[in-house]
Amino acid sequence: MLLFSGSANPELTDKIAEMLPISAGKVTRTKFKNGEIYVRFEESVRGADVFVVQPCGEPVNDNFMELLIMIDALKRASAGMINCVVPHYPYGRQDKKSEGREPITAKLVADLLTTAGADRMIVVDLHTATIQGFFDVPVDHITAIPIIANYFKAKKIKNGVVVSPDVGGVKRASIFAAQVNMPLAILDKWRPGHNMAKVDHLVGDVEGREAIIFDDMIDTGGTIVEAIDFIYGFNVRKVYVGATHPIFSGNAIEILENSRAEEVVVTDTLPVKKNYNNKIKVLSIAGLLAKTIKKIYHCESVSTMFKGEYLV
Repeated sequence: MLLFSGSANPELTDKIAEMLPISAGKVTRTKFKNGEIYVRFEESVRGADVFVVQPCGEPVNDNFMELLIMIDALKRASAGMINCVVPHYPYGRQDKKSEGREPITAKLVADLLTTAGADRMIVVDLHTATIQGFFDVPVDHITAIPIIANYFKAKKIKNGVVVSPDVGGVKRASIFAAQVNMPLAILDKWRPGHNMAKVDHLVGDVEGREAIIFDDMIDTGGTIVEAIDFIYGFNVRKVYVGATHPIFSGNAIEILENSRAEEVVVTDTLPVKKNYNNKIKVLSIAGLLAKTIKKIYHCESVSTMFKGEYLV
C-alpha cells in the first residue's frame, strides 16, 4: 500500500498515514508561471495499490486538475490500483439540469476522473447520492454523520430537535435525527440566485427546544445564518449547526462567528483556516478514512465493517 497527498489537505493525509500506520509518499509539485501544474512521484509505484488523498476545495479547479495529473502520472508509472480519496467531491451541486442549456458538471467530473485512470473512488457525504451512478468504477460513499452525531450525543441535549435547512436535505437530516434520538423539523426555502436562499416557513415543532440545523455543507454561511435567525423567531432556546464539509467561502467564518449559533460543528474534509474562535468545532474524519482504506486494501467489505452506519 502506498499513500500520497495532493496539496489540498496534507494535514488530513498525515493523520490518515499515522493511523494506518504508514508514511505518506513524497510528491514533487510545481506550478509554472502560467499556472500549469507539474507533478512527479519520488518513488516507484509499479504494481502497487495506491491511495491518493485530494479533497477539491478552494481553489477547486486547481485542486481538481492536480488530482487528474496525479492519476495520469500513476497510470503511466504502472500503478496496480489507483484509489482516489476525495473527501469533498467538486461540482456536486451541479448534478442535474434545473433549466435548459445547463451542464451536468458532476457527471463531467466523474468522466474526467475515470478517463484519467481512477480505478476506485472513496467519497464522503456527496451532495446527492445519485452521483455514485455517474461512475463506471466502484465508489465507496461513506458518511461522517455518526461522527457529528456522537459529538452532539455527548452534550446530552434535552428536548432537542433536528432541523433540515431544506426539503432536499430531509433524508440526510432524518438519519442524523435518528442517531441523536431527536424529532425532525423542516425549513422550506427558495433560491433567487446562486449562493442565495430565502426561508419561507417551518414544518415541525421547535418552540422551547434546542435545535440542531444539519446539512452536508456550509458555503458562504448566509443561508445558515438566515435559517438560524428564522428559527429563533419560534422561541427556540439554542441553535447549533452541524455539517460535514466546511467550504467557508469568502468571509463565511466571520459570518458564522457573529451569528446567533451556539456552536458550528464541521469535519476536516476540507482544511479550515486557523483564524476562528471556539464557536467553530472541527472533528476529524481521518480515522474513518483510515479504516476504509485498510478494508479496501485487504479486499474486505466496507459495509460489513461499518454495519451500514457510515454508508449512504
